[in-house]
Amino acid sequence: MNTATGELQEIYRRRVLDHSKHPHNFRHPETVTHEAIGFNPLCGDKLSVYLQLDNDRISDVAFEGTGCAISVASASMMTEAVCGQSVAAASELITAAQSIFSTGTPAENKALQEVEALAGVSKYSSRIKCASLAWSTLRAALSGKTSQVSTEE
Repeated sequence: MNTATGELQEIYRRRVLDHSKHPHNFRHPETVTHEAIGFNPLCGDKLSVYLQLDNDRISDVAFEGTGCAISVASASMMTEAVCGQSVAAASELITAAQSIFSTGTPAENKALQEVEALAGVSKYSSRIKCASLAWSTLRAALSGKTSQVSTEE
């Protein structure tokens, strides 16, 4: 591994740890129009995603729950990426983020730059589920799904 690659991996590792230790939007909002619960039985991650939709736009997004560092960091990054987005744009971001996790390929969308820190999970199938949990739960919340989302479905 060359020095530049090592430095980049260290930056990504620090970003993931920062989001894990100090998650953004970790709270239950006062008003919620949509919510969903996601569970990853392999790792024990369990997250609730809360949305406030105004017309067709996500005006607030937050999450609560417990999980591994990857799961919590991904949820934190997700809230930052989708807040203020339309439902259609958020759906596109979900698809693009899940592609990053499964292929390790960088995103073309600037809203997902932070999420690229999790691209390395593509090498570990069990970690893909950790990174994807919040995004799958967001998709369920946007669609109004009331049953718990599982990474094993």
